[in-house]
Parts: sequence; structure tokens; C-alpha cells
Amino acid sequence: MKSFHLVITDLFLPNDFATEVCAGLRLPALEKMLARGASTGSARTGFGSARMDVSDVSLENHLCELFGVPCRTDAPVAPISAAFDGLGEGCWLRADPAHLRLQREQMVLLPNVDISADEAGQLCAALNGNFAGQGMEFFAPHPQRWYVRLDKLPDIVTVPLSQAAGRNVHDLLPKGVEALRWHQVFNEIQMLLFAHPVNEDREARGELPINSLWFWGGGCGVNATPQKNYDSVSSDEVLAGMFASAAGIPFAGWSGQWRDEERNGRQLLVWTGLRRALQQGDLGAWRAALQDFETGYAQPLWLALRAGKISQLQVDILGGDRARRLLLNRADTWAFWRRSRPLAGCSLV
Repeated sequence: MKSFHLVITDLFLPNDFATEVCAGLRLPALEKMLARGASTGSARTGFGSARMDVSDVSLENHLCELFGVPCRTDAPVAPISAAFDGLGEGCWLRADPAHLRLQREQMVLLPNVDISADEAGQLCAALNGNFAGQGMEFFAPHPQRWYVRLDKLPDIVTVPLSQAAGRNVHDLLPKGVEALRWHQVFNEIQMLLFAHPVNEDREARGELPINSLWFWGGGCGVNATPQKNYDSVSSDEVLAGMFASAAGIPFAGWSGQWRDEERNGRQLLVWTGLRRALQQGDLGAWRAALQDFETGYAQPLWLALRAGKISQLQVDILGGDRARRLLLNRADTWAFWRRSRPLAGCSLV
């Protein structure tokens, strides 16, 4: 028999505009899941009504919990993704390229800026020249995934890139014993990148300059080994694939339609399509993605659970600094007295 663990990010919108944005959405299967699932959770991750720091219920921290990776200060994503990108063992921080934009007296972080491998290589070479002899070395194995290898892991707490995207970075910079040092590094890098010929050429072409790096996800490889807690993983998030690869679990990309394959065991589904729409400020895309999820995943999963083809469905909903966990079995699909309500009336509180 098979069971499913479904993780959804950014399902619940703020109350001040949720009603307007959700108007007209038809989500019968998803709304039944929300109404009939039994709330459960863990105080460590803040499931239920517990409020946590923004990074405590991030997808990155959540994946670490699901795969049995301990989080001491940061979710140690960097060594896991570094291994996936072929960089090997060591102590790592992600140092992802980004653009900082001044908006209404705030410095807003824009990630995932298009950049070529050649541009990334030139900028990393400049960084390594500038910081030579300081116990850090920069790498760019992927144009949008950069790293800094360190002699020792700094005593700082960082915020994942996904949580900082589109936000004012002032209160999101590293915290902890060595925070001041890393604020200085952050500022020094901005000055270096500002004057680099790569960015001068980009601006001349009308492209956003890479004027900052975002440090996050520090860890050492020996302490960041995902466990084989699932029999298969499917997701639209590359990070979930990295965890699966490190654990030796078969991974499949996200398709538009869930299919009941002849595969038993515990299966993990991680969907972040709503987050991408929100980060882009496109509420129309958010609605369209949610409607597609209803027809492509929520409805067939609900019917499979009701028919007894799935023994259990666990649903984790992550958003902002809160999270909610629901557990459903076949009997719950017949609990008609637990009446569903429109999505706009639901929340993580």
C-alpha cells in the first residue's frame, strides 16, 4: 500500500486581499482536504498555531526535517547542493547572485537574475582575487547557484534566498556572533561588483547588474546527510531533487497531472508553484496555478484516498512564519459533517 506526503507553499493569502483574489475559484477537493484532515504537528517546526521566526518554517528547514538533516543554526542546504553540483566535501555557504534594487528607501532583493556561465566565472574570479588569503573561495558551478567554501563555518544565522526574495534586506542580513564580519563582506562585495566590467556591459545592454550576493544555508558535508525516509520524491523545486539525490531516492519532476502509478511505499510530493507566482507579484498566475493543482493533483489524490488506493495522505502547508499539518485517511473522506468552506476563509493561524 502507498501513502503520500504532500507539501504546499503559500496556499493561504493575507486576509486583507484573500477574499478578492480567491473569488470564483472552484477547489472542491482541496477544500475538503482542509476541512476533514486532522490537525497534527511538531512544536519544533511550529505546526499548528505556533508562531516561529521566518526561517523556522521555510521550505529549506522543512526539507531538512523531512529528510532527517539536523539544523543547528541554519538549514545546511549549501553542502547538500554543493555535492549535487559536483563540488565535493567541505564547509559551504550558498552565495547566490542577486540584484539589489532601491524601492521607496528600501533595498529589495531580486534573485534568479539571468546570467551566463562566462559572466559568473568572471565575477567569481574577481571575488577570489579580492578575498585571497581570507579563508574563503568562491565557486559558480551553475550560473544561478554560487558558493563560498570556508576554512570553518561562521557563527551566523542566515535567511534562505526564497524567504528574502522580493523583500527589504535590512532586517534579513546574517545574525549571530560573527554577523558584523559578514555584513562587512556583504558591503565589500557590493562595491566590488558595482565597478566590474561584466556589470558595466550588462547595464549597457539594458540588463540588471549582479550587484550583490546572498549568503545562506551554511553547513559542513559530514553533518548534512539526508536520510532515505521516502521511496520516491516528485517536485517542481530543484532543492527537493538535491535532497532526494543525496539520499539515493528516485526523483521525478513535477508533471501537470498526478497518475496512480504501480509504486508502493511512502511518496513525497513538494509543490512550490504558488510561491513563484507570489514572488513575481502575479496574483492571476497564482489563481491559475492553484486551479491547475486542483484538477491535476488534489482531485485525483482525493479520489484515490476515498477508493482505498492510498492508505494515508499527509498535507503540510507552509507560508510566511507559520505552518499547518493535516493527516487524512480513507474514513476522513466520508466525514460529511466536517463541512468545507472557501479557501479565502482558511488560514494558518
